[in-house]
Amino acid sequence: MGFEGQDFGDIAAGVSPAFIETLYARYQTSPESVEPAWRSLFDGLDGIAQNPSWERASWPLTSTDDLTAALDPTQMEAAPKPAKGGAKPATAPAAAPASQADIVRAAADSIRAQLLVRTYRVRGHLAATLDPLGLSSRELPADLTPEYHGFSGADLDRKVYMGGTLGMEWATVRDIVATLRANYCGNVGLEYMHIADVEERRFLQERMEGQDKAIEFTDIGKKAILNKVIEAEQWERFCGKKYVGTKRFGLDGGESMIPALESVIKSGGALGVREIVFGMAHRGRLNVLSNVMAKPFRVIFHEFGGGSDNPDDVAGSGDVKYHLGTSTDREFDGISVHMSLVANPSHLEAEDPVVLGKVRAIQTIAGDLNEHKASLPVLIHGDAAFAGQGIVWECLGFSGIRGYNTGGCLHFIINNQIGFTTSPQFARSSPYPSDVAKGVQAPIFHVNGDDPEAVTFATKMAIEFRQRFHRDVVIDMWCYRRFGHNEGDEPGFTQPLMYAKIRQHPPVSEIYGQKLIEQNVVDRAWIDSAVSEFTTLLEGEFEAGASYKPNKADWFAGRWSGLHAPADAETSRRSVETGIEQKLFDSLGRTLTTVPEDLTIHKTLARVLDAKREMFKNGAGFDWATGEALAFGSLLSEGYGVRLSGQDSGRGTFSQRHAVWTDQTDEHKYRPLETIPHGTFEVLDSPLSEYGVLGFEYGYALADPKTLVLWEAQFGDFANGAQIMIDQFIASGESKWLRANGLVMLLPHGYEGQGPEHSSARIERFLQLCAQDNIQIANCTTPANYYHLLRRQMHRPFRKPLVVFTPKSLLRHKLAVSKTAEFLGDSHFKRLLSDPSAPADADVTRLVLCTGKVAYDLIEARDAAEDKNTAIVRVEQLYPFPSEALTKRFQNLPNLETVVWAQEEPKNNGAWSFVEPFIEASLVAAGGPVQRPRYAGRAAAASPATGLMKRHLVEQGALVAEALGHNVRGEIRRTRKT
Repeated sequence: MGFEGQDFGDIAAGVSPAFIETLYARYQTSPESVEPAWRSLFDGLDGIAQNPSWERASWPLTSTDDLTAALDPTQMEAAPKPAKGGAKPATAPAAAPASQADIVRAAADSIRAQLLVRTYRVRGHLAATLDPLGLSSRELPADLTPEYHGFSGADLDRKVYMGGTLGMEWATVRDIVATLRANYCGNVGLEYMHIADVEERRFLQERMEGQDKAIEFTDIGKKAILNKVIEAEQWERFCGKKYVGTKRFGLDGGESMIPALESVIKSGGALGVREIVFGMAHRGRLNVLSNVMAKPFRVIFHEFGGGSDNPDDVAGSGDVKYHLGTSTDREFDGISVHMSLVANPSHLEAEDPVVLGKVRAIQTIAGDLNEHKASLPVLIHGDAAFAGQGIVWECLGFSGIRGYNTGGCLHFIINNQIGFTTSPQFARSSPYPSDVAKGVQAPIFHVNGDDPEAVTFATKMAIEFRQRFHRDVVIDMWCYRRFGHNEGDEPGFTQPLMYAKIRQHPPVSEIYGQKLIEQNVVDRAWIDSAVSEFTTLLEGEFEAGASYKPNKADWFAGRWSGLHAPADAETSRRSVETGIEQKLFDSLGRTLTTVPEDLTIHKTLARVLDAKREMFKNGAGFDWATGEALAFGSLLSEGYGVRLSGQDSGRGTFSQRHAVWTDQTDEHKYRPLETIPHGTFEVLDSPLSEYGVLGFEYGYALADPKTLVLWEAQFGDFANGAQIMIDQFIASGESKWLRANGLVMLLPHGYEGQGPEHSSARIERFLQLCAQDNIQIANCTTPANYYHLLRRQMHRPFRKPLVVFTPKSLLRHKLAVSKTAEFLGDSHFKRLLSDPSAPADADVTRLVLCTGKVAYDLIEARDAAEDKNTAIVRVEQLYPFPSEALTKRFQNLPNLETVVWAQEEPKNNGAWSFVEPFIEASLVAAGGPVQRPRYAGRAAAASPATGLMKRHLVEQGALVAEALGHNVRGEIRRTRKT
């Protein structure tokens, strides 16, 4: 019933009595000619009109169900409708039937009243009392007045039939407006009419609308809220006195968030939440750590005193206190909830995808991917950051996507109405910082931060919504920042009027405390006692912090049990045996080449699978994709998980992987690796995001070290879009925050004349980040070595991020293949590889070192020139650099005269600047006559590569010739033509 695909308010807006009269006349002649919703309305009105049960003074009247159905689809209920010309109730007084004019007036009044209701539902938040400082101009919009909807004078006191809307059957317009203003224009303003789902809207309406919908807490609840506000305020004041001038990014002005977060834990626990992962930036972080996460005060004071600055205490470099994370358990009403706060860098909102990925992993491990009830992500944002940082939208975009959704995230915005020194009107183009969340149809609660009851109420309602509908929800708490961006700033330079107001504005505890005194809930003595007890506690903890000694940091609890940090640098370089048995190898071959009977595959895929069968039959010619699939499949058979995520991961950017087979008749999917028992395989074509998705996968790997988590860039160049995650988390997270991570990044890299945007994954940038064995950098050239590298990632008893520069042309190169034996037995990853046609060691006078695809250009050119004195060694692992292995290689070449480093990248790019001192050190250690390597490659350039194929071939030929020491350009051309 109703107008399909349309909101009644949009159709009925501007409807005049004349139109209704015309429509009613047509209805009387031909009911079927009238739209179903209008017909339903007239059915009800006509039925009542023919039933003289009420006095004429009671008009206008209509049936509850029919009027409701016609006027607002969100209020439809499955109630029986009275038949046209329904029977007269036995107790009804006699009265004349209503006239057509009565029916028209009844319909018109009811429609206008319902449109008034709908307007408040859509726009009532614009008149809500949200700004504690009263600086925001929020005049009552004209369309929220009864006059706008045609009610004035005596109309305001004439009863209109509401049909159950607002919980009212009958109501005067005056009462309707008063109820709507109380519901939607108080200290909580709700935006939700952008939500398409009727049930979700009705859920929110039922909790917001009605004359009995005032925010109510028990006296015990009110005392608890006040106590948490007092603790939040006193914590900031205490730190301000003890650490004068020290940055702490205090919560001063937004203290109502603390009881609200307590409500998240308590209400969430009652609704099934057993684990909460928090993410937030600086503002209020120490307050959350102490008063929500229950991190011991003495520990925080110890860190303030500089204790954590000694790396010997806990290992690692450490970080400032307002970046650190923690984890703890809290119990409410007998329900224990585990909580963790993810460490964050200064890059605002960067931790958001990490939190979401971590929660997704927790849900996967717990088998909670259907209900999403037991684990909850909570992200706390600043107003300017929520509106300004694109990563926020990337994370909102995950909310409904397979493989990335977490069943809804609770977003809490600390709306200080300022960003550093920028006022909102210069920081965004929308009325609210939260407007971006409308894109995923999240309900948005705007709430006055000076009313901690309202903030707590909104948070409770938000948790109920999330637990029921598994959708994102936003709390936008309007508050203020009592001091500057940090405690050393002078905000009066840029916002003198705002800060003049703030200096005169009482703190939240004073406002709320006075309210409770007036309600006889507490007295002044109770408040003074609460303040005194808490400050006394802080004084004692402050003294204890001076002598506090941290324990050795425990990185490896829970799912990380059994893993540990490498004992030393040499341990991190050492390989482990990663070959498999022939039986498993053969079994994997069958899995990777068997097509189910009910699957019609693409003809090209059929040829690919034919070629794979030949590989397993002949034991040779294994290509890159098959080596990768063997690594995945063997890990799955051993009980590990594999999760591969990227924009084209299923098929592969270069149509090489085919991890997902699509039926050509009905498009149902088949994933061969999913059929392998013991482990769980996920391959996901991700949203078109680098920053967000890489952060998500980092968070996933943070929570689950027993799953091989891989993120693949469409082209390696596109990792640029995720540079913040690389710099702030992947390269330095272990050192700063003592958090190990085994994420793998797959970055296609190689110069094939495809231009500057599709050649370089910026090897130099990753190498610049390398130190203290923080990450691993590899550039493999054979499928078997890549296979062993992936298996090594899971088989060593520690986790380090791994960056792999994967090939493009080598995916199908005739030389970049492997044999069965290379995958079996006691084989392992090789950090250095010699070319297959190298001269004898005693004949080598020239050694060319390189990494990646250029090795095959060098080998082909060397062989074409019949050069018998040049050896080519591939550095498969660039970091940790295999210095000791290279030294031994040098020592085995008694007649070596020249060492060259050859690369495709320009001299200011690529690996040259990084590897040169390592090569020189190895030459010195080897004790030979050669002391320094030479460079062979492109000249320094601003652009990573040319987009002109002819120029590319000339440059490539030149660098190969320079590396080999003779003119091989002709051989290069002939080889390419062949």
